[in-house]
Parts: sequence; C-alpha cells; structure tokens
Amino acid sequence: MCYCISTEIRSLYAGVRHAQGVHNVEGEKNHDAYKSYDFFDAHLTPLGWEQVGNLRNHVKASGLSRRVELVIVSPLLRTMQTAVGVFGGETFNNGTNGRPLMTENVGQSNHPAVSNLNCPPFIAVELCREQTGVHPCDKRRTISEYRNMFPGIGFQLIESDEDMLWIPDVREKTEDVAARGLKFLEWLWTRKEKEIAVVTHSSFLFNTLRAFGHDCHPNVKSEICTHFANCELRSVVIVDKGMIGSNESSTNYPGKIPRGPDLPSETADNKLSGQDLTK
Repeated sequence: MCYCISTEIRSLYAGVRHAQGVHNVEGEKNHDAYKSYDFFDAHLTPLGWEQVGNLRNHVKASGLSRRVELVIVSPLLRTMQTAVGVFGGETFNNGTNGRPLMTENVGQSNHPAVSNLNCPPFIAVELCREQTGVHPCDKRRTISEYRNMFPGIGFQLIESDEDMLWIPDVREKTEDVAARGLKFLEWLWTRKEKEIAVVTHSSFLFNTLRAFGHDCHPNVKSEICTHFANCELRSVVIVDKGMIGSNESSTNYPGKIPRGPDLPSETADNKLSGQDLTK
C-alpha cells in the first residue's frame, strides 16, 4: 500500500484491526447493544481468539514476527488481547521464560498467561483509540487495572488513569477521528523503529487512511478506502510521493478467519441513517 505523506522512504508498519469482540456479535443482531454497558470495554469472543491464533501463524510464516521492532496498541481490552496473542511470546510458565506480557484469563478468556520473551516491546497509545463516546464498548478501564492485566505493556505515554476521552452522550465525529489519526501518524514519524505493528480499530483505521492516497494509483486508493475485517492485517509503507502503485504485500492478511460478525459500530450507525461510508 502506498502511503503518500513524505519525500523519503521512512518505515513500514502493519495496520491490524482487533479480532472479533463480543460487541461485534451482539451489535450485528441488535444495534442498540452498542449502547449497553454489558459490553463495556468489550473483550474477544472464542472465535476472536481463533482469529488471533490464525493471524499469529501467518505473521510467523511470513517472517513478519521477526521483523517487527515495536507493537503499538490502543488501550482497550480487545486490541491488547489481539496484540499480545499475535505478536507476544509463548505461554508464560512461572517465570522460567521471561516475564508475563499478559496474565491468565484476561477478559474471561480462559487464555493462559503470555510471556514477553522473544517478542518486541509493546506500548499503549491513546491517540489510536476507537471512535469514542456513547458506546460503552469503546470506553476503557483505568490504566491501573490494565497494568495488572498486561504487565508487559508500557502505559507510560498515557497521562490519565481514568478515561478522559469517552463522553456518554456525544459520539466523536468521524472528521475528529481522522484528525486524531493524523496526529498519531505525526507522532509515529518520530519513532526510531522502522517496522512497527499498530493494533487498533476499524473506524480509526478507515477514517485515518482515507485521508491519503489521493495521488496514488487507483488500486491503492481503493484498498485504503475499505474497512478492515476482524483481525485483518495490511502492510502500510510510508514512501516518496513520486512512487505510485504497489505490489501485493506478502505480509497482508485478509482477517476474519474463521468468519463471524464483525460489523463496525460506525457502519451500523450509518446504515441506520442511510449513509454510505464509502463515499
């Protein structure tokens, strides 16, 4: 994918949407479920964990797991579960193989603890959060709680223990999500790492990436302006503006394997109002 924002080749990063969450399943059945506190900081479903396992196998087989120098993750339960499951170490076993990156049974998952051994560092960044407000599934817990669940993720860049972004009665505008995404990319540009995995959300990825590609090859623009499936990975290269078009990356992964409901809440909102998000 061509990412036309600079005059030099700077870096490559893998954009990953989280695996299937409980809110995806219930929200597709009934849109009002997105407003239910039953899905506060939604965790992965069992099928979502299967999707994580399949993507993990893919990044290992493609060699991406050996190349990624840093994993950046949105500080919400479903994204951190996905990030650790895909890019983390093996099962943690009483300190004999590093320290725990994630403790056992996080998010009612029955998933064993994951080690931080032989994996890149993980940091949580608030700028790559999902579209905030109204939907409790997009509200985060306190950072103190997350530190207990994910002791191997760095939360030092998040200033407030409480969630200061989520507002119960105001949904963040898509243009504001895009502006936040651009700010995130400006920050990403300052990182010394060259190959970075960003594990985030459908609305964040869609609204950020569709701001670019206007002077890229039409096939690239088309690829940018589509929603990510659950657990989909796309390789994004920041390149010279003069380079147009790209070959299919060997590390791209279609996601949603196994298949299951994954309708983003933003899409559901606009379906109800008759809007077409592809325009």
